Amino acid sequence: MRRRQLLALMSGATLSGCGFQPVYMPTASGKAGVAQRELAAVHVELIPDRPGQLLRQALQQRFEMATGSSAYRYDLSVSFWITGEGIAILPDTNTTRIRSIGNANWTLMAQNPGKTRLTSGTAKAANAINIFDTQYFALDLENEAISRQIAEALADQITLQLAAYFRERTPTPVATTG
Repeated sequence: MRRRQLLALMSGATLSGCGFQPVYMPTASGKAGVAQRELAAVHVELIPDRPGQLLRQALQQRFEMATGSSAYRYDLSVSFWITGEGIAILPDTNTTRIRSIGNANWTLMAQNPGKTRLTSGTAKAANAINIFDTQYFALDLENEAISRQIAEALADQITLQLAAYFRERTPTPVATTG
């Protein structure tokens, strides 16, 4: 165990020497860092349909985890859809495996009178489901699980993209050598 701690400490020192800093790094006083504070100030607009609700909930959980409640300064608009394609097709044209691909286009806007567009991006995630003489109810549950997994993966990507944006916007203090 001691060896692992030493390796972690050495790798952390090496990475910090080259300017690497974690995206969610807290301030020197231990308070939430820039990315965390800014993520907490993002309001996620409504996303239609059940998969959209799942994505919105996942995003809200990640943003609220950042620091708790905060006054909103940004609006996040997300366009989200899931497509499916058969990837295992039998000779009688029955599909036995379907790949679901989730796509999200998002735009971050300031909550000012002009609704200034600050940044935008995309996210994509995929998952698959096997279909073997399954009852309708079981298949419906599996589709819900796939939609939830895709929403979670997309929420992770969008959160990381936004955190990186907020980190880049804020200048990092330059260490002076004496």
